[in-house]
Amino acid sequence: MMLVYLAAGGIVGTLARYGLGSWILSRAGPGFPWGTFAINALGSLVLGFVLRYAALTDLSPEVRGMLAVGFCGAFTTFSTFSFETVVLIQEGAWGRAAAYSLGSLALGLAAVLAGMSLAPLAARQGG
Repeated sequence: MMLVYLAAGGIVGTLARYGLGSWILSRAGPGFPWGTFAINALGSLVLGFVLRYAALTDLSPEVRGMLAVGFCGAFTTFSTFSFETVVLIQEGAWGRAAAYSLGSLALGLAAVLAGMSLAPLAARQGG
């Protein structure tokens, strides 16, 4: 049953990301990635609320999974990254929080660059 909840949250998160991102792009234009910027912030807000609310109440594991993993996971993975960084800071693990934050950013940028560099090679070879 958990998989149904995860899938439902994922579908809604995906559609929300697409719809909100498209709406913001149509209003703000392409000069700055305002859609992604806003979606990441909103997803972080939602995840922080859901996980804290779940800790304070008897929110079922299925609903928690649907909202935190399904919806927020499809809406943005930045929300999970942000939450995990805050938890490290709250635990006093400032060094690990800094390493995780900076390392994630550096590795993410490097991975995008590597992917962009490999794509033309694959395209030349016919996929």
